[in-house]
Formats: sequence, structure tokens, C-alpha cells
Amino acid sequence: MIHLIKNIAIIGGDLRIVKLVSMLEKENFSVKTYALEKAYEINAKKCESINECVKEADLVLGPLPLSSDGEFINTPFSNEKVSVKELIESISGKTLIAGSIKQELYDFAKEKDVTILDIIKREELAVLNAISTAEGAIQIAITETPKNLHGNNVLVLGFGRIGKILSKMLDGIGANVSCEARKASDLAWIKAYGYEPINLNELKENLHRFDIIINTIPYVLLDKNMLNEVKKDALIIDLASNPGGVDRLAVKELGIKFNWALSLPGKISPVTSAEFMKETLVNMIKEMN
Repeated sequence: MIHLIKNIAIIGGDLRIVKLVSMLEKENFSVKTYALEKAYEINAKKCESINECVKEADLVLGPLPLSSDGEFINTPFSNEKVSVKELIESISGKTLIAGSIKQELYDFAKEKDVTILDIIKREELAVLNAISTAEGAIQIAITETPKNLHGNNVLVLGFGRIGKILSKMLDGIGANVSCEARKASDLAWIKAYGYEPINLNELKENLHRFDIIINTIPYVLLDKNMLNEVKKDALIIDLASNPGGVDRLAVKELGIKFNWALSLPGKISPVTSAEFMKETLVNMIKEMN
């Protein structure tokens, strides 16, 4: 007999998770929460302990990202400090769905008979989140530069999901869009879309041309050597997760305006992001059922 997933325990999380709670209840899931006591709009039961929250749960949902420091899970709506290991130890025999989970946690979870699924790795959520991330990057570019984006020279580093959507949006509002890539196929697509392709090998000699540089690549590409070529009045926006794509010490030393814009979907469009999460989570549960 198949045990259908109906009881969900939600531990910690940001405003996206708060919005998600009521959405899941409307989908007829039974939801209990812990470490969300300061989220006053939540009507679901707020438990006093992890054990109370997960006791009858078929599935446990954690934050996105699960942890920022690798030690404690993210609980911005709580005064509770919940360690990652404490969470894992409390849900032995269950499945945990969370986001941006470090590889080393999988081995520890296996020891505790916990199955981990990283929702961020789901293609449907990654694509949908790229929309919010691109909109957030454009919002930052508009508010932190004294010129219109229309007619400005903007460089997008990387032509993955976010790079593709961001470039299309920038082009749509009249920016002069250039895209950096290393693969010949990506460079061909960039040209086909009507943007200026810049090969990684030619990046350094072109950096001085751009008013705004937006990085989507999750490794440090803009080191001090590269940053020396950037205009002093340029704006650099880094969308990449830790360690980011920009040498933060060097960019500060050089006095270049810089914004490391992490977790934009949760900051600029929590309701839409929660809807994307709900759709993805329901898909995952259907597969598990």
C-alpha cells in the first residue's frame, strides 16, 4: 500500500516559506511549523519544538538556502537557533526538502537515515526563479545608477538560465547588451539573439567599455587583475551564490560600486517565488507518491 504524503512539517525559512504555508493548506496539506513564531500571518500550528513539529510528518521542508553559515539553518522569523545537525538528527527516517544543501551534509544525513532532496536543483524551479532574479537585478541597476538603462552598455557574465532571461529583459528595455561565454555554442546563440558575444579569452580587454556588469557565474571571475580594467564609475552586480564571482576585497579597494545580490527571488517577489516553490513541491510529492 502506498503511503500518501499529506502531513508536512516546515522548519524555519524566509518570507517565501511564510507565504508557502497558506498555499499548501489550500492544497489540502496538513501543515505544522517550527522556528516561524514571528511570522504572524501563519495560521498553521506553531510548535514548541522540532520533535513536536515532525512527529507525524510525512515530509519535512526546510529553508532556501538551508543554511548561510553551514552551522545553523536560516530562521529569520524566529529567535530559535537550530543547528543543521540538530535538524537532521530530529527527522531520522524522514525526507527533508530544502535548498542549496552542502554536499558534506548528505553523508551525515545518510548515517541518520534521512533522505535529502535539494529543491533548488529542480529544473522547473531554477528556470522560474531565474525570472525573479533577473527582475531583481534590473531593479538594482535602475536604482543604483544615475542613467537610464536604455542606451547604456551592459555586460552579462555567463549565459545560463539567468543570463539568458536577464539578457532578454535588458534588451527589451533598450540596453546595449553584451554577453560573455566560453562555449562556442553559447557564443553562437548570443549572436543569434542579437546581443554582442564576448569570448572569455577576450573579456579583460573589453571590460572598460561597460557601465554595468552583471555576473551570474558562481566562481571568482572578476579578480583584481580583471577589476583593474573596469571603469571606476561602473556598477557591478553579482548574482552568484557564495563565494560569488567578484573579488570583494579588491572591488572595495578599487572603489568600484558593487552589489552582491543574493536570494533575490525571496526579497523582491516572495509571493510569486512561493507559488513557484509550491508548484515544484507538489510535483516532487506526486513523484514520491
